[in-house]
Amino acid sequence: MKKTHKLTAIIEKEGEGYVALCADLDIASQGGSIDEARKNLQEAVELFFETADSSEVEKRLPEEVFITSLEVTVVVY
Repeated sequence: MKKTHKLTAIIEKEGEGYVALCADLDIASQGGSIDEARKNLQEAVELFFETADSSEVEKRLPEEVFITSLEVTVVVY
């Protein structure tokens, strides 16, 4: 049986490459491009689901995820 999970990936430029984070599961990977970082993260998440104990998966999977943006005003001296 297969089950599909919709997860969040955050990809940031770091130095010469990119770091990808699945914040839902606290799993990270990296790559030389955005696409490579995303593919490497997907592979790492798939490996997690294949190898982790079901109790670990349940512990990490959030029930609800809300994504929003923040606008912060900062006084600069």
